[in-house]
Amino acid sequence: MKSKIHEIQLKTIKTMSKKLILLCFVFVLSNMTFAQDVKEKATKAKSKTEKAAAAKKEKADQLKEEKAKAKKEAAKEAKKTEKEVKAKTTKAKKEVEEKATKVEKEVKAKTSKAKKETEEKATRLKKDGTVDKRFKDADAKTKDAKAAATGKAKATEGKAKATANKTAAKVKKTAAEEKEDMKETAVSKAAEKKVADKVTGKYKGKKVFTGPRGGKYYINKNGNKTYIDADQEE
Repeated sequence: MKSKIHEIQLKTIKTMSKKLILLCFVFVLSNMTFAQDVKEKATKAKSKTEKAAAAKKEKADQLKEEKAKAKKEAAKEAKKTEKEVKAKTTKAKKEVEEKATKVEKEVKAKTSKAKKETEEKATRLKKDGTVDKRFKDADAKTKDAKAAATGKAKATEGKAKATANKTAAKVKKTAAEEKEDMKETAVSKAAEKKVADKVTGKYKGKKVFTGPRGGKYYINKNGNKTYIDADQEE
């Protein structure tokens, strides 16, 4: 009887041992699976973080490159614009100078012609130095003609010079050129005191004078007139 009980106990122990071993195996297997899942998740998270960092860096590099490109293009455009403005200013100045030279030549030619005509019609004298009565009336007319021609020539010359100066002054200056032109010097101060025209306003701190024909101007650093548009007067 005892032997049978002992045999049953042995079987029970064996069965329990098998179950315990199986349970331990299941536990170990479960832990291994869990550890593998954790490792995979960590690897995926790391990969995702690295990809995000790489994408962020790539975006930052692209933005930096675009900014550098935009800055370069802006500098190039500014240089191009400055070059165009300089070329236009030079061209305009040249045209004004050519026009002023042409007007001056025309005035000189007219003055010379008037003078020559006047000299040809000058009073003729006798051998003793007295006025020849035959040309007495002609002398008076010649004198009047000479005075009229001289006055007309001077008026034409003055008008031409004023027009040339006004046209030259209206040539668009760069900011730097205008600033330089508007500097106060001893020459400009002395010239302002001699101006007979009335002060009617200001232009960027400079006194603006209005001429008899309505022209607006200020006295530049060289003591000359620089004309401005009427709507520029403050």
